[in-house]
Amino acid sequence: MPDAPASRPAVFFDRDGVVNVSPGDGYVLRVKDFHFAPGAIAALALCKARGFATILVTSQQGVGKGLMTQTELDDIHGMMQAELARHAAIFDGIYACTHLSGTCTCRKPSPEMIFRAQHEHGLDLTRSWLVGDHDRDIQMAVNAGVPHTVRILSHHAPKVAAKFTLDDTSLLSALLEAELRSGEGSS
Repeated sequence: MPDAPASRPAVFFDRDGVVNVSPGDGYVLRVKDFHFAPGAIAALALCKARGFATILVTSQQGVGKGLMTQTELDDIHGMMQAELARHAAIFDGIYACTHLSGTCTCRKPSPEMIFRAQHEHGLDLTRSWLVGDHDRDIQMAVNAGVPHTVRILSHHAPKVAAKFTLDDTSLLSALLEAELRSGEGSS
């Protein structure tokens, strides 16, 4: 099956520390431990309103380590999507690398999850954005040719430069409001 025509830009979101409150160096293992980060739902709704696809690209190594099952991860994402649907902010696609380090080709900073989303959703990466809280997120965007990057500062010291840097997710909606044009990434 040929690739769908690339027409729609996307905003790619990391999960832990961006969409939900970071668990630190651990994992969100249960639905009850998932809490949306301040401003995350509003940022997603804004992206959707501006005509951008919203795509979750997340590393969830807790599955590969046996700390949780794929079903438990699916339950967390199902609850997340149900809540986002109430705000017209549902993700268009969810891509999760659940493998242990070194056992796959999709682990960040590999661009594989972004390329899969591009193929499946007909995305124009040259007009797309990525929001992450770690060097591997920003590097994944660079590796995929996604030009617009936003880093949410976290306990990970930044070494890979992002186009924008924010102290926390509560500032994300204001940045995207100023920078996103209807279906167009800024230059």
